[in-house]
Amino acid sequence: MRARVVAAALLAPALACVAALGLAGCGEEDAVETAAPDESAQPALSTQAAPEGVDTQHAPTPAQLRVPEDLRARVATLMVVGVADYDQARFALDQGVGGVIIPSWADPALLTEPGRNINALREEYQRPFSVAIDFEGGRVQRHTQVFGDFMPPRALAGTPPEVIRGTGWDIGRSLRAYGVNVDYAPLLDLDVAGLDIVGDRSFNGNPDEVARVAGLFSQGLIDAGVTPTFKHFPGHGRASGDTHLQLAVTPPIDDLRGSDLRPYGPLLAAFPQASVMMGHMIVPGLGPEGVPSSMNPEAYRLLRTGDYPGGVPFDGVVVTDDLSGMRGILDYAPTMDAVARAIGSGADQALWSSGADLPRIIDHIVWCVQNGYIPEARIDEAATRVQQQLISVGL
Repeated sequence: MRARVVAAALLAPALACVAALGLAGCGEEDAVETAAPDESAQPALSTQAAPEGVDTQHAPTPAQLRVPEDLRARVATLMVVGVADYDQARFALDQGVGGVIIPSWADPALLTEPGRNINALREEYQRPFSVAIDFEGGRVQRHTQVFGDFMPPRALAGTPPEVIRGTGWDIGRSLRAYGVNVDYAPLLDLDVAGLDIVGDRSFNGNPDEVARVAGLFSQGLIDAGVTPTFKHFPGHGRASGDTHLQLAVTPPIDDLRGSDLRPYGPLLAAFPQASVMMGHMIVPGLGPEGVPSSMNPEAYRLLRTGDYPGGVPFDGVVVTDDLSGMRGILDYAPTMDAVARAIGSGADQALWSSGADLPRIIDHIVWCVQNGYIPEARIDEAATRVQQQLISVGL
């Protein structure tokens, strides 16, 4: 009960914050017990050597954590922004962001040009930061001319276990070679409603099969030193539409508990070092009516407590889905408003692919904290999680 009260209290400050600045506002039964996937088909812990500097076994000590003391610097570490070229990446890193994402429209030279690529930036900045990309295979794989071309997840699911894990390894090694260390994959959404945005991006319509294949694929990524990201919590497979185009509504939360949520428990138990991407779907019966999950404290509480069949508590990094490139969210709230609401509600990383207005958005979140609209403890909690992930895997 206390968790629900605290979560609800966090949403109110974020909403009050944007209201105070006069910004645009809102526009935006018996559960089936989860059976863990067949252990015989699950990946064992990797025996491959991880890339140099990657420690996949030990959590960082407090002395190793690099959580900034300055409030603005702490807030900046919660931002993940799209960068199209080397100069934009340098600007974002100069602002202190904790991560960047390589969008489809980025100049490939950001990955390949000696002295002006991601690897050069790592040498220059001498601090950990994440570089993420959407690379599922099939329809969603960015910059294949650099990273290679891989089969769709649905096709991959039909291959032997060693091929699934090996594909994760191949993708991960290719990403890591060019400085990318977070993959916004695998997708855990179930293909059960004929949604085109899901389709062959989904491994299957059966939650246990999704968990099995996603586990093998994720182990391959981790073997290669890349952090997998499970998406889109709490499940987009039966939503009313595509959140890239409009706000979408899922079946009630009690229905999701028996199906869409089922892959998360066994996977988060096996891969606590993974990230989770919070989707933008509205879930009836979950927190405030009409609020997208990415801005809904109850969605974060559900994930953190594992309050669903087979669920486990999760204390890793939670990143939002794109807060600038999806019509559904932009119709609900402008990006600066959405970032404040997401962080205030429980997100550790606010992601927007445009990267626009970065300094102003950082300053806005600082203002919200200084004026009591977002608790500083919320910033500290998120910044610590982000740094723990960066340090523990050598990012």
